[in-house]
Amino acid sequence: MAIPTPHIEAKKGDFADTVLMPGDPLRAKFIAETYLEDCKQINSVRGMLGYTGFYKGKKVSVMGSGMGQPSIGIYSYELFNFYDVKTIIRIGSCGSLDKDLHVKDLIIAMGACTNGNYASQYRLPGTFAPIADFDLVKRAVELCEEKGVNYKVGNILSSDTFYDDSNSTLDWAKMGVLGVEMESAALYCNAARAHKKALCICTVSDSLVNDEITTSEERRTSFTKMMEIALELA
Repeated sequence: MAIPTPHIEAKKGDFADTVLMPGDPLRAKFIAETYLEDCKQINSVRGMLGYTGFYKGKKVSVMGSGMGQPSIGIYSYELFNFYDVKTIIRIGSCGSLDKDLHVKDLIIAMGACTNGNYASQYRLPGTFAPIADFDLVKRAVELCEEKGVNYKVGNILSSDTFYDDSNSTLDWAKMGVLGVEMESAALYCNAARAHKKALCICTVSDSLVNDEITTSEERRTSFTKMMEIALELA
């Protein structure tokens, strides 16, 4: 496939080695306008806004991924394989399945469970376990400790359903899964297949076990601890 791709209009060299990927393209816009210097917009296809600029003198890109594994699967595949991006850090929101994780706490997703079939394309004779890059996990933990951020490291669930008719999402908590979102497993699969690096850091936006929730505006503009940690990792 040539670049630009069907989904990204950026030219070769427009992306930094590391791309931060929130689900919401407006969160990408907020990060670019708030944190990046000499920033320029490099993508707007289908409203999936992407930017490249400099954070503390280092070139960094940020672009939305959309919702769900099929969406991040397309964007991360193209970034890894056609734009030669080395690292993607998902910075998303999630629902907590852990009573000790509250709104605006962080989950560093060491592994990503899923109820989806994304990994079936690899025709493996078993079940693939999608995991993050260890060095990124280690450094993210160090940054959380330095900044005094409340966090947990562990498994997250990448669900293909937001409205679960079987109401089974909490069953994953039995196995120690910390939270639920919709993208990380596909990102980790793409990174593994391309021999690249990936990490998902999620801010708890609501809880399935406590009566807590945030607004869409809060999810877009107030998850700054996660944003700053990801920028330091880039």
